[in-house]
Amino acid sequence: MKGPLSGLRIGLLTPWASRAGGGVFEVVALQAGMIRAAGGESLVFALDRGHADEDTARFARGSLRLCRQVGPSFLGYAPDMVDVLVGADLDLLHLHGIWMYPSAAGAAWARRTGRPYIVSPHGMLDPWITGRGRWKKALARAGYERRSWQASACFHALTQREAEDIRRESGRADTIVIPNAGPLATIRSSGFPPPQVVYIGRIHPKKNLLPLVAAWKAAARPAEARLVIAGWGAEADVAALTAAIGDDLSIDYIGPIFGEAKDALIAGARYVVLPSLSEGLPMAILEAWAAGVPTIMTDECNLPEGLEANAAVPCGFDAAAIAAALDMALAMPPQDWAIMAANARQLYEERFSAAHVASAWVGTYARLAAANARFAGA
Repeated sequence: MKGPLSGLRIGLLTPWASRAGGGVFEVVALQAGMIRAAGGESLVFALDRGHADEDTARFARGSLRLCRQVGPSFLGYAPDMVDVLVGADLDLLHLHGIWMYPSAAGAAWARRTGRPYIVSPHGMLDPWITGRGRWKKALARAGYERRSWQASACFHALTQREAEDIRRESGRADTIVIPNAGPLATIRSSGFPPPQVVYIGRIHPKKNLLPLVAAWKAAARPAEARLVIAGWGAEADVAALTAAIGDDLSIDYIGPIFGEAKDALIAGARYVVLPSLSEGLPMAILEAWAAGVPTIMTDECNLPEGLEANAAVPCGFDAAAIAAALDMALAMPPQDWAIMAANARQLYEERFSAAHVASAWVGTYARLAAANARFAGA
C-alpha cells in the first residue's frame, strides 16, 4: 500500500503487548494500525508477560515479536531483545513506556544502528510516579534510563504538562507534543441515559478508587443511580476495593471488560469518572468523549480541554470533593447534559480523532526518517 510512510519499517517497543498493559497497550495497538494505514510496516516488540494470545489479533499477522524475560518481573530483562531489534532492520524505533529493560534495549539498538529512536514515557515521569519505588527508579536511571534518554532523537509527550516533566527529569527541551488518539466509537450514546456512572481502567491506588467509593456512598444521588467499576489489578488492590464496596447494592464491580461489551458500557453511561491522582493521557476519557459521554475527572487527567469545552465536570481527590462533583453532575438537567455530550463529541473529533493524531505522527516519522537518510548519505 502506497502512502506517506511507504518503504519504512517502524518498530514499536513496549513492555506490554496485551491488555495487561492497560492504556499503553491500547496506544501501541492503535499506533501500529496508523502506521499500516499510512503505508508503512509496523513491527511490535514486547516482553512476553502473559495474555498475548488473547490480544494478538490487534496486530497484523506476523508483526508481533515477543521476547522471553528472565529475572525479576519489575525489571523485565529479556536477553535476546537487542539482537531481535537489530535483526529486524528497522528505519526507526519508538519506545512506549519506561522504567523497564526495553529502555536499555532501545538505547542499545540506537547506538548500534545510528537510526532514530523516540521515547514516549506515557506519563511515567509524573511526580506521583517518580515518587514511588524510588530505589528501583534510582537504579533504573543509573543503569539504563539516562542512556536511553540521551540516545533518543527526541522525546514525545502527550501533553504540555508532560513535556515539562520530561524537561525536569532529563534536561531535554526537544520534546514533541502529540496527544493519544481515541479509538473510533462503535456505539454512540443516544438520548438521556439513566443515572449510571462508569469507571473503566486498572484497579490501582493511583486511580483513587477508594475515595470514589466513599464519595458515592455519601453523595445525594438519585435512588436508581448506579456506579459500575470495570477493571483489573493486583489481588490486594481488588480485595481492598471489594471490601470498600461491601454490601452496597448501588455499586457493581464487574471485573475486566473489553471489546463490544466495553463500548456498550461506556455508551450507556451518563458519565465516565476518573478521579485519578496521576495520568499521562487517559484512554478511558477519550473513549467516553468519542462516544459522546461527558466525564467527571481530576486535573491530573491532564485534559484541561475537556473543562474548557464544557465536556467534563471537575472533581477533587478526596471523598468530599468527589461527592460534590457527583452531586452536581447527576443533578444536571437533560438539556444541559445534552450540550455537554455534544461538546464531548466535537472535542474528540477536533483534537483527539485518529485522523488528527495520525497526521501529526506521520509527519514526525517521515521527518525523522528523512533526516537520518540525508545524514547517512552525506
